[in-house]
Amino acid sequence: MDPLKALADAERKPYWLDSPARPEPRPRLGGNTSADLVVVGGGFSGLWTALMAKERDPSLDVVLLEGRRIGWAATGRNGGFCMATLTHGLANGLERWPDELGRLERVGVDNLDEIERTLERYGVDCSFERTGELHVATEPWQLDGLREHLDLISELGLDYRPLDQEQVRAEVNSPTYLGGLWQRDGCAMLDPARLAWGLREACLRLGVRVHERSPVRSLHDDGTMITLRTPHGAVTAPRVALGTGVFPPLLRRLKHFVVPVYDYALMTEPLTDAQLAEVGWRNRQGVGDSGNQFHYYRLTDDNRILWGGYDAVYYNGGLVKPEYEQRDETFVKLAEHFYDTFPQLAEVRFTHRWGGVIDTCSRFSAFYGRAHGGRLVYAVGYTGMGVGATRFGANVMLDLLSGERTERTELRMVKEKPIPFPPEPVRSGVIQVTRWSIAQADQNQGRRNLWLRTLDRMGLGFDS
Repeated sequence: MDPLKALADAERKPYWLDSPARPEPRPRLGGNTSADLVVVGGGFSGLWTALMAKERDPSLDVVLLEGRRIGWAATGRNGGFCMATLTHGLANGLERWPDELGRLERVGVDNLDEIERTLERYGVDCSFERTGELHVATEPWQLDGLREHLDLISELGLDYRPLDQEQVRAEVNSPTYLGGLWQRDGCAMLDPARLAWGLREACLRLGVRVHERSPVRSLHDDGTMITLRTPHGAVTAPRVALGTGVFPPLLRRLKHFVVPVYDYALMTEPLTDAQLAEVGWRNRQGVGDSGNQFHYYRLTDDNRILWGGYDAVYYNGGLVKPEYEQRDETFVKLAEHFYDTFPQLAEVRFTHRWGGVIDTCSRFSAFYGRAHGGRLVYAVGYTGMGVGATRFGANVMLDLLSGERTERTELRMVKEKPIPFPPEPVRSGVIQVTRWSIAQADQNQGRRNLWLRTLDRMGLGFDS
């Protein structure tokens, strides 16, 4: 089908948030109040922090402030891949923290196990399916990358199954696949918006005071207490946790470490039984290809295909604007790639197209820290794999606020910061050259040019 025709009737909004199950917003913060802990941000990072703060100490008075609606930003716009990795994948973890990788992988699996148990405990229905993820190769050079770490995978005791061309196409039938790895237990598929709404309900049941449409405009620290002001009120507390992602930080230093990158996705209409049979996909894994500019895709509970990724777009100046959430050039490109991957689905149309902004840092995975004498903590920079890792980050923030030395706080990954990005306009120039170089590498059998090799040696990168 012509991509323009396939996209003609697609709603310009995130599929997950376009649901009658979306709850009514909680009241705005009005007037002045106080609390034991204020959590800023109503995405996964803030929701997990508020929930686990109450689980650790039910007597705590916890206030959560969200500037728009719960789950509105990256939380409600992602692909719904809930991964065990805390390091943005095995290769990135090996490059940056090789001595800790075994522990990081174990902690990540424990974190995913705890997410599953939490959903059961609170009865959160978000279509959680622990199906794992297929890492597929669509070019010969990508096969080498998939095989590179097989010995390490075995040594770490991770559950990966190598697949040749016939085996991988038996799992998901695409003529583009040359081979793959099935990471069998390290990833779950879920509905991210329903997860956020379920966590909100769990927070409310434990007594968290949730205020939506209450953006924090300023922060004042008198040396003992921190006051956060919104347009209609203020809340004062001895401890604050920031989970605001990419949006303008209340802590000025963070702007040097995080850049906004836009990611885009499509959602198909539900597949018929005959169409699904053409594709196979009986085990319902998430799928990601192995290009530098990679696609991610998965089945929903009503057998739609979410198809996203490839273009990671940085707008010069690091601006965040609503109009950037729609990029027709990218949607057409994604639709073309979809039909190349699944020619047997040539008659399938798309019902939704949307974009969202990701908080990206130079090491591709979250970093953590304290400020204001340890009274304020933050976790930021998840770079597109935060559905699961935000729960780990929330635990780190609570550990840092309590002053506890835990296994988490003693990790090098937690203690270290990424390399900061240069200031504008140099930042925009560096990122755009990097984006061009990444595209060239994909067209040149994965060979990285001098620019990318230099960034690799410096520990810098750009990803989504």
